Amino acid sequence: MEKNEIKNRIEKLRKEIDRHRYLYHVLDNPEIADQAYDSLFEELSFLEKENPEFFSPTSPTQRIGDKPLDKFEKVRHVVKQWSFDDVFDLEQLKKWEEKIGRMLGKLGSLGELEYCCELKIDGLKVILTYEKGKLIRAATRGDGSIGEDVTLNIKTIQSIPLELNYPIDLIVVGEIWLGKDDLERLNIEKKKKGELLFANTRNAAAGSIRQLDPKIAAARRLNSFVYDVDFIGGVRNFGEIKVPETQIEELEFLEKLGFKVNKNYCLCENVFEVEKYYQNWTKKKNNENYEIDGVVIKINSKKIQDALGYTGKAPRWGVAYKFPAQKVTTIVKDIQVQVGRTGALTPVAHLRPVKVAGSIVSRATLHNEDEIRRLDIRIGDTVVIQKAGDVIPEVVEVMKNLRIGNEKIFHMPKICPICGGKVQRKELGKSGDLEKMSAAHYCLNKNCFAIEIQNIIHFVGKKGFNIEGMGKKIVEQLINEGLISNFADIFELKKGDLQLLERFAEKSADNLIQAVDRSKKITFEKFLYALGIRHVGEETALLIVRNLKNVGDIGGFRGVGDIIEIFPKIKKEDWEGIKGIGEKAAESLVFWFGNKKNSELLRRMEQLGIEIEMGRKQREGKKGKLEGLVFVLTGELENWTRDEAKDIIRKEGGNISSSVSKKTDFILAGKNSGSKLEKAKKFGVKILDEDGFGEMIK
Repeated sequence: MEKNEIKNRIEKLRKEIDRHRYLYHVLDNPEIADQAYDSLFEELSFLEKENPEFFSPTSPTQRIGDKPLDKFEKVRHVVKQWSFDDVFDLEQLKKWEEKIGRMLGKLGSLGELEYCCELKIDGLKVILTYEKGKLIRAATRGDGSIGEDVTLNIKTIQSIPLELNYPIDLIVVGEIWLGKDDLERLNIEKKKKGELLFANTRNAAAGSIRQLDPKIAAARRLNSFVYDVDFIGGVRNFGEIKVPETQIEELEFLEKLGFKVNKNYCLCENVFEVEKYYQNWTKKKNNENYEIDGVVIKINSKKIQDALGYTGKAPRWGVAYKFPAQKVTTIVKDIQVQVGRTGALTPVAHLRPVKVAGSIVSRATLHNEDEIRRLDIRIGDTVVIQKAGDVIPEVVEVMKNLRIGNEKIFHMPKICPICGGKVQRKELGKSGDLEKMSAAHYCLNKNCFAIEIQNIIHFVGKKGFNIEGMGKKIVEQLINEGLISNFADIFELKKGDLQLLERFAEKSADNLIQAVDRSKKITFEKFLYALGIRHVGEETALLIVRNLKNVGDIGGFRGVGDIIEIFPKIKKEDWEGIKGIGEKAAESLVFWFGNKKNSELLRRMEQLGIEIEMGRKQREGKKGKLEGLVFVLTGELENWTRDEAKDIIRKEGGNISSSVSKKTDFILAGKNSGSKLEKAKKFGVKILDEDGFGEMIK
């Protein structure tokens, strides 16, 4: 054949193969046998190999044609990715509708309020970007702003089109899932190889997408459903399709473009019809080959969706109606108490191991003594536990009819089980919808062993001294072995101390000691944060660093020695004189630096070589354009990320606060600003949009 004939043959093969792919993987309606499909695919592969000048990135042969990656690249989403708020029963659903109704009453008439119900597939969210109809990127959700580029693995999924039926610009959202039968097949293979089995289809799908080798992902036979459009461009150029005005039209629009859409969506006129749809699928959800964990309810009208907008974390116009959590029975073998960083004692049920929601569970939280009394849980009881998604398992019911008489009543300890210190019950205020006083027990010993573990983990973390390799297990091991009992002990560790311990060889011991040495130089704000002073987080630490010269009659600052000498002299009202520092933080600072044991700790750290590095601005004493001003950020910024805006403010001498008060100078408000903006108006705080902020820093 001549080159022109070869080119035509290749183009026809691509279209025909893609047509049969769509029939088989999207419509579940194949026209030809697998062997015939394979034959067409082989011919196309041969022609493309022999004629590389006709290469196309959207050819069916390119779905698994790439080499393994070294790592996944980060991707910033063009449109922020949200998660829906959850409801768990009809009453909560009604309250959501009532809230929506009140908001719409203020907005005026926007049309009929009806709902599109879709099945909530328990898979992995993916964002697909097309330019002129061709797939250019696929990314995971990540934190909603930044995900990972998984394009090569997504291209292996046959139900996802590499090229759309219309050459438009588009960003869509969908769910990647693995069939139950394919999970069974994969686990049989893993069992033969002696490998760990996948717990459920969601884990298997997520694990497959995170494979660096696309060939492994291809072998897993992943599938997809696409359900949302984030961005449309160029649609008006094509008379056959139009911009959807409702959620139902959007799903139909996605089908026309060539995506696989779950057919089980339904239009409901009110929440009672929604409840009927929900109850129907609660009964038959296990009949499908994919996992379903609820129903997503969206207001059908796009006009109303746009008017309602978003809260800080979720759309107002939609909600996820979750199916009841999986529940199983097991036996409470023991109840033990764990002590947290704040000294709070939490009772934990140690259970006979049982599988629930795809995971083996051997512990469940009992929250506090009041919850134990309410449920009347005893050691030896048969209990019902539930686990929904990644939520910590909890006991929801005691099967008292199965008691045999030797069950033991549990009492909260009067002394701390870790350090022997006195334990005190403290009332915390009203608890949830019960309108009852909730209470917790606290260890009053501030030097409690368990509290110290949490304090040291906080101290060595990334936002503090950032000692690489010193995770929770290592910290616990070092304390158990008596090698450390406070912050300062860390800097006295020697290589020989570590080499005799489990988990440590010569190299790993050497690495940890080097990491400790590297951490001895630290910025002032990180040093203050690492101390773990109550109510003193990152922003408060930075406020202190920026404004220390304005506190009382404090002069210059040179290092740890000055902290020891200066900070105990600072009074509560002086701390409160710093914009952004409230009463609670001020009290904590006075208490912590007034404690003699803490002063001794700081003195040892100074002797062991801890050096506080001051930023250039502090050393040179230069004033920025925003010197001393306190800013609060709210809403979605378009010209900067939150971190970029904060860095600009700090660079120019300004301070960031997480909450609005009368001391706030400006609030920088982006799109969909929430309660902070309302509070700023109440306090008379000056409100900046992005243009106004840009003028300030220009």
